[in-house]
Amino acid sequence: MGRGPVGEPAIIKYVNNSLASVDDVSNTDGAMILIKTLTASSSATLSFVDGTSDVVLDNTYPIYKFVYTSIHPSSNGAEFQWQANAAGGSGYNETHTSTHFQSAHNEGDTDTGLSYTTSMDSAQGTGGIILNTDVGADNDQSCSGDLWIFNPSSTTFVKHFMSRSNRSDAGDYSVDNFHAGYINATAAIDEVQFSFNAGNIDAGTIKLYGIKDS
Repeated sequence: MGRGPVGEPAIIKYVNNSLASVDDVSNTDGAMILIKTLTASSSATLSFVDGTSDVVLDNTYPIYKFVYTSIHPSSNGAEFQWQANAAGGSGYNETHTSTHFQSAHNEGDTDTGLSYTTSMDSAQGTGGIILNTDVGADNDQSCSGDLWIFNPSSTTFVKHFMSRSNRSDAGDYSVDNFHAGYINATAAIDEVQFSFNAGNIDAGTIKLYGIKDS
């Protein structure tokens, strides 16, 4: 690699057919399309249902991304979770298998940890799929993160998902969560619902995006 005039690496400009047309990255503007924003106000649930209230959750996009911001519970230590319905289904109780690990650090700088979390994984479960547990209900506490669902309209494959998030928990820890798995259904998924396992979603927003050309 060449050097710039002050010892820094020279800028290399790639062209088509080099490094698999790396310049295509510049063409990704607008690839993530905002579909719907829901805002909680002492809400028991926040639901995204395809074809209702301008929600699109079908084969229009191969990947869907939910971004949840400052989700605040009414009950201290509640679990923030989600579930789905297959097309024509109800009850938000699809079968799922998942894995979860997290890192943590407390405000007092006296405790840290990195661990697999068996209480937040699932093996053919049908209850809520946990994104964050033990979310604090202090006025300044909440959880924020994202959830990706891949090819939910497929009628051939199970529906893979993954999430990364952070919470300020009831014990005054910052906890970084990594969660992934699949909904074990070949029917299309067209409804997604978020809730806490206890109490309401006092405040916060959830945005649904479609990822095109992916």
